[in-house]
Amino acid sequence: MKALLAAAACLVATPLMAQDAARGAALFDRHCAVCHGTGLRGDGPMAEVLAVPPPDLTRIAERYDGFPRVGIAWKIDGRDPLVSHGGDMLLFGHVFGTMSEMMTDGSQTLVTAPEVVDLVAFLERQQE
Repeated sequence: MKALLAAAACLVATPLMAQDAARGAALFDRHCAVCHGTGLRGDGPMAEVLAVPPPDLTRIAERYDGFPRVGIAWKIDGRDPLVSHGGDMLLFGHVFGTMSEMMTDGSQTLVTAPEVVDLVAFLERQQE
């Protein structure tokens, strides 16, 4: 019965929670641009001192043959097991709000912080 209720809750929440790309842009400027740069190309003022250079975030979709929304959320909130994310990049899961927003990329569903949803929406719109 619990599984049925959980599945029903997912179906009700399936439409993605409000994604505010403008709020995502402000969050990016505040938390990410120092490393990734204001143009998202990995050339922020701290980039030269990092052990792992920040990637060009305008080419995510190109690198992955599509924009991996859930995977990007995992990178931001710290669930991605990659060393470059879990080691050198700051993890923001603890900085942002409670994990209360649902997002999907069609094959995976994730509950994450509203700020992460907004950042992902912003990044998705910046793809070249």
